[in-house]
Amino acid sequence: MKRTLYLIRHGATGANLENRFAGRSPEPLHPTGIQQIHEVGTELASSNITRIACGPLPRTRQTAEILKNTLNIPVTVSDGLTEINIPHWDGLTKQEIRDTFGDEYPTWLNSPEIFTLPGCETLAEVQARSLQALTDIASAEPAGSLLIVSHLIVLRCLVLYFKDMGLKDFRKIKVDNGSVVRLTENTMNGWSVSL
Repeated sequence: MKRTLYLIRHGATGANLENRFAGRSPEPLHPTGIQQIHEVGTELASSNITRIACGPLPRTRQTAEILKNTLNIPVTVSDGLTEINIPHWDGLTKQEIRDTFGDEYPTWLNSPEIFTLPGCETLAEVQARSLQALTDIASAEPAGSLLIVSHLIVLRCLVLYFKDMGLKDFRKIKVDNGSVVRLTENTMNGWSVSL
């Protein structure tokens, strides 16, 4: 039987609804996000998932706990699935970032693949560590289908890798809060992606 990896973006938070850069801030899910994830759990109830893995931030852990209670399967926390680290942006609106940090945000928007700042992660670094985390999790559970809960930036990086696309195409990948991306095992070339 072909294995499936389900990549899920955490439910909506206040920052998502207010157009803020949440980053690694410890905010919980908004009630809207809680409802989104209950719906995801219902949708995946018959999917034969054997384990959930999530990033360590409260919004991904809360998402994973809701799904754990619906699907009755264990949760593993992986630091490799956490959000990108751009600490001086955490909690700011997109406009506040523009006003305070000049051309940083336009570069992030227009050329994210070359975005680099001291003390911050690049997309290439996010892709490498999240791919390693996904590989480790999948290797530890070789027979079952897995559910991975993470963040927009992480999921975009993973999807780009599995679709054999470059990081310059980062903005072409759309993953809404509570969205499910399916990676289906394919003996020909590894995994096929369904957004």
